[in-house]
Amino acid sequence: MNGNRNNMFLAIALSAMVIFAWQYFVVTPQMKADQARQAELAKQGKKQPQAAQPGAAPGNVPGMPGGAVVHMSREAALKQSGARVAIDSPLLDGSIALKGAKLDDLRLKKYHETLDPKSAEIVLLAPKGTDYPYYAQFGWIGKNVPTDQTVWTQQGEGALSPGHPVTLTWDNGQGLTFTRVIAVDEEYMFSVTDSVNNTSGQAQTLYPFAYVAREGVPKEQTSWVLHQGFVGVADGSEVDAKYDDFKEDGTPPKTFSSTGGWVGITDKYWMAAVIPPQGETYNGAYLGSKLGNDKAYQANYRLGARIVAGGAQVQVKHQLFAGAKVVDILRGYQKSQNIARFDKAVDWGWFWFLTQPLFWLLDIFNKFIGNFGIAILMLTVVVKILFFPLANASFKSMSRMKKVQPYMEEIKKAHKDDPQRQQQEMMALYRREKVNPLTGCLPMLIQIPVFFSLYKVLFVTIEMRQAPFYGWIHDLSAPDPTSILNLFGLLPYHIPAFIPAYLSIGIWPILMGITQFVQTKLNPAPTDPVQAKMFTFMPLIFTFMFATFPAGLVIYYTWNNLLSVAQQYYIMRKEGVDVHLFENLKLAKKKA
Repeated sequence: MNGNRNNMFLAIALSAMVIFAWQYFVVTPQMKADQARQAELAKQGKKQPQAAQPGAAPGNVPGMPGGAVVHMSREAALKQSGARVAIDSPLLDGSIALKGAKLDDLRLKKYHETLDPKSAEIVLLAPKGTDYPYYAQFGWIGKNVPTDQTVWTQQGEGALSPGHPVTLTWDNGQGLTFTRVIAVDEEYMFSVTDSVNNTSGQAQTLYPFAYVAREGVPKEQTSWVLHQGFVGVADGSEVDAKYDDFKEDGTPPKTFSSTGGWVGITDKYWMAAVIPPQGETYNGAYLGSKLGNDKAYQANYRLGARIVAGGAQVQVKHQLFAGAKVVDILRGYQKSQNIARFDKAVDWGWFWFLTQPLFWLLDIFNKFIGNFGIAILMLTVVVKILFFPLANASFKSMSRMKKVQPYMEEIKKAHKDDPQRQQQEMMALYRREKVNPLTGCLPMLIQIPVFFSLYKVLFVTIEMRQAPFYGWIHDLSAPDPTSILNLFGLLPYHIPAFIPAYLSIGIWPILMGITQFVQTKLNPAPTDPVQAKMFTFMPLIFTFMFATFPAGLVIYYTWNNLLSVAQQYYIMRKEGVDVHLFENLKLAKKKA
């Protein structure tokens, strides 16, 4: 029993070490790089001349950029792009460029770079000329159609806002008049209604298209755990691709066809996606092209042909989601707009069958309580209740194992030179006393996927971003901000950036280490002295490791340890096993 149980502890330790390594070497640098990127996008700085934009590259829709790459401040790029129509909605602000009728300037009012509500808003879409252009374009494929260089005319005045759409027009001078009506709702959905009026007397064949494109990708946008890049749904199935899929020059597009669905480009928390009419068949594609020393990427779709007879008019309605991937909002659009599997924009991971229910429970508790930290505590209790019978069986088995431990020691001494006979006697003892050594391992096996799933929920869902607990925890998705190196803020200095995060241990990781130490003292020490030393130091090792974990995960693990201690103590007393917790703690103190 002890060997199996200790091996499971070791498995959990190794699993936690994997998460620790990822947290320290991948997640923490990503967070810092993302903050730097957002600060750079918001900063008014570099001013360089803008290069002329090239024509469309080959592909199933126009618009893939190429040529020289230039960088200027956001303010300079917006000014140089010409006249604009302002966007002002409850959750968004920005502007639409009349040149190209392009959505390329969008900020998220509700989300800021830091916890300071006065810090810069998160930049989602950005115009050409900035460090990382990111934009959405709609149009037609055919003869004498508007391009991304076409300057449209606004009919009337005023900003785009909910209930106040903007109408843009362009006449090609050859009998075709193009009209674009752009509307926005109270959240993150734009509708783009394109119509063409033909007064030329000759039929014209046009193909509607839409795409989302970005030029260059910040390094923090790539991760082997979190999917960031192309995302979409075709014929009810997810269709995605990574940026690295187009790493090699000349990589052909990833193409697909579907009736209904959507395509886009997603970051960790934000997404821009174009959505065709859901009852119509389209051809979609993900593609990448060389752009100076970097890459440009495009997710697009093209609809079937529209034949515009002389004196007739055709119309098509596209949609654009551009905003935060709030699960309720995504599911709301999925239901109201009948957009297939739109909530799959959130990367639920391999354990989606656990991550989605865990998030659902957390979200329900948060809506009821108003605090995600308390929701995590409530979730821990629910998990404990669900696995209560299994945990009870495990703790009962451990209690019985503790009862028969003296007999096990006698068998080991009596047959120390005959391992096979020793094993036979052990199995006979287990049968006689109705003990199953493996039963004690099951709760620990269950802990591993739950642990990973909660970590995933805390890492990928925007609801957890900057979600506060009580006291000093202002962001459950970030590590505990306190540090033992400055006595948890009592000493008036900040921890230097060059000090590794795992050395700057906060209050919650220390509490977690203490609870884990107490839990280990409920169990008999391993007979092997090497294992005994390892498990003595395990709580200390976990304390350093958890210093880099999201505070929400540390709170969960600490509370889970306390509940486990209470449950195990109760079962051991009920089974008539002597509990030497305080004696073991005193002994550990003397050995220390």
